Amino acid sequence: MSAYLSLLMFPLLILLIFSGFQIAFAMILVAAVFGLMLFGDITAYQLLTKIEETASNYILAAVPLFIFMGSLLEKAGIAEKLFRAIHMWTARTPGGLGVGAILLGTIFAASCGIVGATEAVIGMLAIPVMLKHMYDKRLLSGVICASGSLGTAIPPSITVVVLGPVAGVSVGSLFSGLLLPGLLMAALFILYVIAVAYLRPELAPRIRHESEQFSLGQKLWFTATALLPAAALIFVVLGTILMGLATPTEAAACGAMGAVLLSILYRTLNRKTLWDSVVSTVNISAMILLIVLSGHMFAGIFFATGGMDAVQSLLLGNGMEPWVIIGLILLIAFVAGFLLDMMSVVLIIIPVAMPVVRLLGFDEIWFCVAFLVVLQTSYLTPPLAPSIFYLRAITPPEITLKHMYQGVLPFIFIQLIVLAAVLLFPAVALWLPEVMGGPAW
Repeated sequence: MSAYLSLLMFPLLILLIFSGFQIAFAMILVAAVFGLMLFGDITAYQLLTKIEETASNYILAAVPLFIFMGSLLEKAGIAEKLFRAIHMWTARTPGGLGVGAILLGTIFAASCGIVGATEAVIGMLAIPVMLKHMYDKRLLSGVICASGSLGTAIPPSITVVVLGPVAGVSVGSLFSGLLLPGLLMAALFILYVIAVAYLRPELAPRIRHESEQFSLGQKLWFTATALLPAAALIFVVLGTILMGLATPTEAAACGAMGAVLLSILYRTLNRKTLWDSVVSTVNISAMILLIVLSGHMFAGIFFATGGMDAVQSLLLGNGMEPWVIIGLILLIAFVAGFLLDMMSVVLIIIPVAMPVVRLLGFDEIWFCVAFLVVLQTSYLTPPLAPSIFYLRAITPPEITLKHMYQGVLPFIFIQLIVLAAVLLFPAVALWLPEVMGGPAW
């Protein structure tokens, strides 16, 4: 009976969230209430052990390090130099500003993996320039939202750092499994922008005169001083992880130090920049790690009450085909992505879903990659798209919600194409982990 009673934890959690509770405190409260009802005073010990487990998790130490790296890249003006360097080469391409924004999103995502920060940086750099050159507001909105969402699809992603330990899957293998789908998504975004600008040039006017004022030598020099250091930083972070030379936490530490060295190299590191980066890191890290802790508490009580057995009997005992069950889990994740932030969706659904995935015989890395693509798609999908709320905060009033909703639709379709590729052709997600040998961490 207690097993089926534990299923009420989910509707109560949703009710508390809609009542205005912070997600982390809502999960802790639900876990405490159901724990006390079913286990009594021993619940306090159960919840306290989750604090120790979370605090001692070595992989999670990468979270504040990645956040610090991304924050410093933004506040030290390194991201702005990258955008200028990329724009030099893309200005004469159809939709050059849009292409440059997507490339910047790809590079920034491969540097720090923070979705909100990626979208905010790209938006603040690209929106004024795109408006100045009369870009269509729908296309502009879609490009910025899609570029920012690459922080989930291209490693190193903070979401993956949290998902790996929760799912019991190697973070390194998840990074390598996510890389090809993420790059495929970015490439399709770029092809779409080029096609739209070529077929309807009035939506994305070309900017010839700005690119022609730079000689080839100037372009090469600016590229060497802006892009090559960033490429070196990406190699230090992502390359060492994929080659098995460093754990995600070690790579994140090297990346944070690399961001400091780049700031010194560009002479943009000062007391205010460093302080602002540290404060931003503390705020974001505290929020993420509190959500992680509350998710562990929620999942611990749910498992202890036999909730997992109840879920398995409901999913497996009604004769549904394995593919239907996987589709149902991904659909639930998609809907949950409307209501909750990505970390909360991971911490609520993954502990319940992974035992079912293993029982059905599906590959764990393949499922996690598909799950992340679904999360990224829900991140873009109206009416409750988090990416649109991020964009709303940094855009001028002339860009309306209608522009944003219409602008993201083609990019959602592209993400669904990538999701279909992952589901129908598992090698898209599994080939690189097999080639890289599957890091053990």
